[in-house]
Amino acid sequence: MNVALGGTFDPVHDGHRKLFERAFELGDVTVGLTSDELAPKTRHVDRYVRSYDERKRDLEAELSRYAEEHDREYEIRTLEEPTGIAVEPQFDCLIVSPETVDVGKQINDIRRDRDADPLEMLVVPHERAEDGELISSTRIVNGEIDEHGNLTADRDGRPSRSE
Repeated sequence: MNVALGGTFDPVHDGHRKLFERAFELGDVTVGLTSDELAPKTRHVDRYVRSYDERKRDLEAELSRYAEEHDREYEIRTLEEPTGIAVEPQFDCLIVSPETVDVGKQINDIRRDRDADPLEMLVVPHERAEDGELISSTRIVNGEIDEHGNLTADRDGRPSRSE
């Protein structure tokens, strides 16, 4: 099975790891990583996002572990638009989080318009932090939690672009 998923992944956290784990359980994986231009547009909160190259380096380190563990292949491709690579006909399945289900539906609409079969869409539930709230990259960047959802004493977060 050819599995697709996408995101900004800045920073990678346990919620992302659940997505990766599920994808690699199913088949070979292609991850769309948002371009430097697209990444800020996909944020619900205006915050600094590291460069594509930095994010890709960290993502490769994560994906290589899952690929080896599941004896699968993977590829990272640049996303220039939210529907990205998953509209291409070679994919069978799309891994989404609860907040990206609507993008998944858009992808399947585009695929139908192109006479391609819709993707099986698997929704992976959110991971919760130690305080019961969702683990998110924004909370990590803000210094509220670490990548595993543990509360942190450091509330300063990542510096803004202007600092």
